[in-house]
Amino acid sequence: MKVLIIEDEKTLAYEVAAFLRKAFYVCDMAHTFKDALEMLGINQYDFILIDLGLPDGDGLKIVEQTKKTNPEAACIILTARGNLEDKVIGLDLGADDYLAKPFYLLELQSRMQAVARRKFNITEDLLTLGEFNIDLQKRLVIHPQAKIELSKKEFDLLSYLLLNKNRVLTRIQLSEHIWGTFADDDYDSNYIDAHIKNIRKKLNVFGTTDWLETVRGVGYRIKNK
Repeated sequence: MKVLIIEDEKTLAYEVAAFLRKAFYVCDMAHTFKDALEMLGINQYDFILIDLGLPDGDGLKIVEQTKKTNPEAACIILTARGNLEDKVIGLDLGADDYLAKPFYLLELQSRMQAVARRKFNITEDLLTLGEFNIDLQKRLVIHPQAKIELSKKEFDLLSYLLLNKNRVLTRIQLSEHIWGTFADDDYDSNYIDAHIKNIRKKLNVFGTTDWLETVRGVGYRIKNK
């Protein structure tokens, strides 16, 4: 999923980004209040990690703004402020969780996974698509006859569509969530279609993929099956 890390301590921001990228998150960073607002104005995110003590503004205002412009994003406040008032205000504004500094990166990941489960209404790691089971933790596609190997990008694409089941996602939306801000060297505008074709080809050996629908001129959707 796509994450915006709003943190003025650059060393910490880079540490968090490096850790989350290893866990297959796509990460952007903003180190000031101004930069954060600009990025939120042009990008959609699944997670926003917000430091309250920014040098040019209050992170609580970003929480409030985010709920207006990117309401589907999950917000987790990361801050050295320990007083109860800030925590209550942040949660009242719509933040999904609050993690005090210093924190362990594994705890942050655990909090994000818990928020994602609530956001996408996931009750277990193994999700079913027709004849296939998708293991989100182990990143596997399982059929009664075999475990099917997908590339990293293919699995990222399939799992993101699955988390947004019954919702049409445009090629631009999918590209932003798989390639971030298009800065990766392997990004190409035709890659979404190519990856969908490869996913279907690999899975059709074992079963049908009529649950993976092409919405002509728009993008793709996984339908209830």
